[in-house]
Amino acid sequence: MPPSTNPDHLAERKAAAKKYKPKAVELLLIAEAPPCATDRYFYFEDVDQHDWLYRYVWEGLSGEKAQKGEKAANLKALRDAGVFLIDLHEENVSSPRMAQLAPCVPDLVKRAKALTPKRVILIKSIVHDAAYAALEAAGLPVIDERIPFPASGQQKKFLEGFRSAVRESGFRWNGSR
Repeated sequence: MPPSTNPDHLAERKAAAKKYKPKAVELLLIAEAPPCATDRYFYFEDVDQHDWLYRYVWEGLSGEKAQKGEKAANLKALRDAGVFLIDLHEENVSSPRMAQLAPCVPDLVKRAKALTPKRVILIKSIVHDAAYAALEAAGLPVIDERIPFPASGQQKKFLEGFRSAVRESGFRWNGSR
């Protein structure tokens, strides 16, 4: 599937993310790309299915399973704790290859630096492979941990790797709803 270059979709995602952007970014999470289904996104409050990344980020940080109907409150708690998520590739791309992601790295570095995060965790092994060295070279406090995406049977490995990276980063969850 080709990337969605529909400016309305990008604007909708940016508006949703802006609502939950913390004043100070304590923990920046960098994922691969928004889902191809334009009705799904980490910061969309009403996602009925396949909201894997949100569900497992929430569980990995809070220790609680995400409950239906609580996403807006949980996103507020993430924001209030200083957690923010951006994507390496800002367009929704199905199974991007390194050749599609690598050209996006310089812009990612600029966007990440502008957020002045205290710590950075990369989500998905290909994101680590594409961006870790450039983020580190730019002086960003990125954790060297390859974490799988929390779908296709990788949920347990995601939680283990994500929690390990969070511990290594020194981030302390103080979120409450």
